[in-house]
Amino acid sequence: MEWVEKGGQPPKKCRMVFSACKNLATVFWDYRGVLLVDYLEKGRTINAAYYCDILDRLQKAIKNKRPGLLSKKVFLIHDNARPHSAQITQEKLEKFKWKVFEHPPYSPDLAPSDYHLFSNLKKNFGGRRFNCTQEIETTVTEYLKNLDVKTYVIGIEKLILRYEKCLKGFRDYVEK
Repeated sequence: MEWVEKGGQPPKKCRMVFSACKNLATVFWDYRGVLLVDYLEKGRTINAAYYCDILDRLQKAIKNKRPGLLSKKVFLIHDNARPHSAQITQEKLEKFKWKVFEHPPYSPDLAPSDYHLFSNLKKNFGGRRFNCTQEIETTVTEYLKNLDVKTYVIGIEKLILRYEKCLKGFRDYVEK
């Protein structure tokens, strides 16, 4: 309730319209393109067991899309979120003999998907309305699949430059 002068008009009330849904995508990519995209089912959360399942699927995707890469060193960039730092996740990474590239917590400016892939995705699809979750997933997957290889190379090159700035700044780095 709000007091209004006699004969005055009450302020207009805005009604919030909630979006149909939000979709969480976990994207694994390298300098040649996307290896795996995982879309989290509605109502689910990512826990260590779920993340380990994604890592199993990632291993299969690498085996299929990048033959021979698993016999070399695989570096994974992820932060210290609970599913990433959980014991079963660490054991899975040891089993695969994958190395984790150190990533400071709360550093989206050092996460290639955040500063490179998703920012471009938002530019291309911002404000667009989708009819269903499947349409979102199909559109995003096709978009990522059809990106030029140079786009992925540039994302990795930016990562190297950003990490160098971070190390020179004694881990106190924010891209401006």
